Amino acid sequence: MTDENGKGENGKGNTGKGENANGRAGQNKDDGLISGGHLVAKALKAEGVEVIYTLCGGHIIDIYDGCADEGISVVDVRHEQVAAHAADGYARLTGRPGCAVVTAGPGTTDAVTGVANALRAESPMLLIGGQGAHTQHKMGSLQDLPHVDMMTPITKFAATVPDTARAADMVSMAFRECYHGAPGPSFLEIPRDVLDAKVPREQARVPSPGHYRASTRQPGDPEAVERLAGLLAAAERPAILLGGQVWTTRATGAARELVRTLDVPAYMNGAGRGTLPPGDPHHFQLSRRHAFSRADLIVIVGTPFDFRMGYGKRLSPEATVVQIDLDYRTVGKNRDVDLGIVGSADLVLAAVTQAASGQLNGAARTTGRKVWLEELREVEQKAADKREPLLRSAADPIHPYRLVHEINEFLTPDSLFIGDGGDIVTFSGQVVQPHSPGHWMDPGPLGTLGVGVPFVLAAKQARPDKEVVALFGDGAFSLTGWDFETLVRYDLPFVGIVGNNSSMNQIRYGQRAKYGAARERLGNTLGDVPYDAFARMLGGHGEEVRDPAQLRPALERARESGKPSLINVWLDPDVYAPGTMNQTMYK
Repeated sequence: MTDENGKGENGKGNTGKGENANGRAGQNKDDGLISGGHLVAKALKAEGVEVIYTLCGGHIIDIYDGCADEGISVVDVRHEQVAAHAADGYARLTGRPGCAVVTAGPGTTDAVTGVANALRAESPMLLIGGQGAHTQHKMGSLQDLPHVDMMTPITKFAATVPDTARAADMVSMAFRECYHGAPGPSFLEIPRDVLDAKVPREQARVPSPGHYRASTRQPGDPEAVERLAGLLAAAERPAILLGGQVWTTRATGAARELVRTLDVPAYMNGAGRGTLPPGDPHHFQLSRRHAFSRADLIVIVGTPFDFRMGYGKRLSPEATVVQIDLDYRTVGKNRDVDLGIVGSADLVLAAVTQAASGQLNGAARTTGRKVWLEELREVEQKAADKREPLLRSAADPIHPYRLVHEINEFLTPDSLFIGDGGDIVTFSGQVVQPHSPGHWMDPGPLGTLGVGVPFVLAAKQARPDKEVVALFGDGAFSLTGWDFETLVRYDLPFVGIVGNNSSMNQIRYGQRAKYGAARERLGNTLGDVPYDAFARMLGGHGEEVRDPAQLRPALERARESGKPSLINVWLDPDVYAPGTMNQTMYK
């Protein structure tokens, strides 16, 4: 089967050119009728969906047939969780909704984790699940479960398609809900008889591309925008946090213009990383705690006051706090704010910059702002100097800081970094700095392990021009690692690194802190797995590294191999990231 990048066959003999398994056109005669599966495919095509991620099942195969006719790639994986995570990843990278299609019962329940992760990450994706026929409702049909009831709490929209003629209409309805307010996932359950049945074409409403949902970009309250402009112009010690919605709304240009025009130090988290490139005079990373305790104005863009923000308690109580978000329910949640603006970051930030530009005057303000930036830069430099020996540590086993430092040095401006794990991703978040927006991916606030391989799959298909570098914890890789074979099968090369300490180390630290060394190993210790051999077994490139001096050469060889790769790096299991040790749940 051909993927959308024209990589060739997938090894199963399918051409992906609109033919079914017998080589005939999917619906081989135009009798004026169309099936539910073909209506679904037409609606996906209208939304711009180019690929669906799936694990096959008898309930859903008519969708495959429709996708073949519509030129939509069908990418088959080994676990439905992978399909859902890949759809989430594809949406994050492209801004278009991702789509996963799974069978009923265990197929749908396997995808629950991926959907839940997309909800917390505000990622627009559609999961389509099969269901037994209406005629067998409540009879105990194969894989029958109350899918809609299970999916409702973790989606923005969940429904059953009641009739074949409504199939395309319901898909378009689900997509509309994906983009209402902050983006998120939708779920559709389609009974087998609804999907397989045919109806006269004129009975079915098929949405036309670009004509069935409105723009969701909101500019924010003009009075609030003017007020924020005045606050930024007058502040002596402002700071701004650029969160995931800066990338979601493609607000990179607006954010850069604001911080540079108004001379505001910027911090980035989640998908907001890369908004400013490393070395930019307004790019700060290691001084955030100091800045948030000293600033007189703090602007939070597209990030909730959740555990990553200490539920808002890490912000100075004396500071004026402004929150900008797509979702009105997020503004002021967990912490009072002085000003809340509901709107799309790209429009709000651009309007604020324009409004504030006319208010910038006075040498006193300019001098005060310069002193503030110098203060933060000094804090940054002290933190960097303190950490520098660990970044270059020659310790054996390898220190995690040395590993993430080598990865950061290895990245190019076109490298897209994916982090999948607990403690190891916490290390990387302090050191790895993407050069461009949209070049950092992590699980998001749900903290889901196992996103790495499916995110690689999505990234290599959504952005084939980019080099993908993925860092896994050994525990995280184990959850979805078998789909490394999918990457081999579809010929999707990437540079993968497993930080191997044979432990679920973030949890191990917590157990040690709470219960002592005698019980730190309960339920969190893994085997010494040679993941390099696993990669070679599946047809990829693999090698082992124990000497820190060999890290960069191994990374280069993985890049040059032109294959999916895993470098198995043996790490010191008794070193923990500062972020792990500071987690409140362990205290």
